[in-house]
Amino acid sequence: MALPSKKNAILVDGVVLNGPTTDIRAGEKFVEEACRLIMEEVVLKATDVNEKVCEWQSPEQLKQLLDLEMRDTGEPHDRLLQLCRDVIRFSVKTNHPRFFNQLYAGLDYYSLVGRFMTEALNPSVYTYEVSPVFLLVEEAVVKKMIEFIGWQEGDGIFNPGGSVSNMYAMNLARYKYCPDIKEKGLSGLPRLILFTSAECHYSMKKSASFLGIGTENVCFVETDGRGKMIPEELEKQVLQARKEGAAPFLVCATSGTTVLGSFDPLEEIADVCDRHGLWLHVDDLLKKCYSAEASYLFQQDKFYDVSYDTGDKSIQCSRRPDAFKFWMTWKALGTLGLEERVNRALALSRYLVDEIKKRDGFKLLMEPEYANICFWYIPPSLREMEEGPEFWEKVNLEGRVHIYISICNVAMKFNTCHVVYLVDRKDAVKLLVAPAIKERMMKKGSLMLGYQPHRGKVNFFRQVVINPQVSREDMDFLLDEIDLLGRDM
Repeated sequence: MALPSKKNAILVDGVVLNGPTTDIRAGEKFVEEACRLIMEEVVLKATDVNEKVCEWQSPEQLKQLLDLEMRDTGEPHDRLLQLCRDVIRFSVKTNHPRFFNQLYAGLDYYSLVGRFMTEALNPSVYTYEVSPVFLLVEEAVVKKMIEFIGWQEGDGIFNPGGSVSNMYAMNLARYKYCPDIKEKGLSGLPRLILFTSAECHYSMKKSASFLGIGTENVCFVETDGRGKMIPEELEKQVLQARKEGAAPFLVCATSGTTVLGSFDPLEEIADVCDRHGLWLHVDDLLKKCYSAEASYLFQQDKFYDVSYDTGDKSIQCSRRPDAFKFWMTWKALGTLGLEERVNRALALSRYLVDEIKKRDGFKLLMEPEYANICFWYIPPSLREMEEGPEFWEKVNLEGRVHIYISICNVAMKFNTCHVVYLVDRKDAVKLLVAPAIKERMMKKGSLMLGYQPHRGKVNFFRQVVINPQVSREDMDFLLDEIDLLGRDM
């Protein structure tokens, strides 16, 4: 770190105030070298299928490999660059064409540049005076999205994710039902009840907890065999809640559930909401609900149109300009280019479904409605076993047991009663297939794919095509690799 010149130095409490304390040239060089490293090790390798998806290490091993300690004195730039290399090496490569683990994946070059720009400019999107460009960008994106939905007007902001958006929706619905809650709080309110699908995102319960509604007041409406909310069941629950003296105020439907990718029947649900006066959509509530009228930020006598000061619509003060990344991609690809990406993802999903049906050892959970492909892998040792209620009942023990495999048999220890049973090796394998294959693919670094049990169904894989760089060859590799990793079970 360069020291400021002491010529004609001005000191306050022994601190020299002349000039910057940062070595600007060294800092610029570090940024340049770090950007080159990111380009070489992340961007240029993003689509290389010969690279590993991950370099798996246990937490304790990784602590030893990374220098995580913060010290009293700073470290030289060559050491910092090595730390950057280590971070890249041991991070999961979510840009990799064979990363299918979550509902995000891939590298979009235009949004990446957008993020570089916003990080360099470091804006905060709450008033026009400090973030003029990014507020206008967000307004343009929200307006276009409203048009696509088919609304004549509307309002919105970009949030950090779906969980926060669900909490916004819940809070807005409650405010619509009882506007006085903003000033008077929960005291004196009736028992508020909301309804959502049994397949909903877990954030609905978290939101009810954070907002003081209570998780016991979230009513989960039964779904049909394809994971769609049953409108008749919704209406029954609404009537029952009112009979018990509760106050229904919100129905939260889902378009594309997390696991199955199911779409609730929105028109039928809207009819139920209309009949019972439940909130499904309301315009112009964001600012009314969240405005705190902070006089040091949202002065009404500013020299410009203060309607562009959107910070009062958010529970946050500082907010990242996330709309800019999407705007950059939309500008680069156009609406037709975005449509082409969606169509390609759906086509790849259909291809994968057809391949699953052709191959021995793979079994679909159900015909997909969207891009979520849920399936089991059945190893060769189990393929001759007859399926039936008893078969699946045994397999369904998966969530409650620890399994220890020996050469001849398996000791099964139940967490609840601590009784040890001896079971056939085949029964144990059924319980372990997806977790064991997941462990093998992670340690090999060849693939990342999520699995889960779901509503009585034992562990199955869930594959979703999101990455625009994914190809047919990657779909084939996915099935080939699972078979390779699991055929000896």
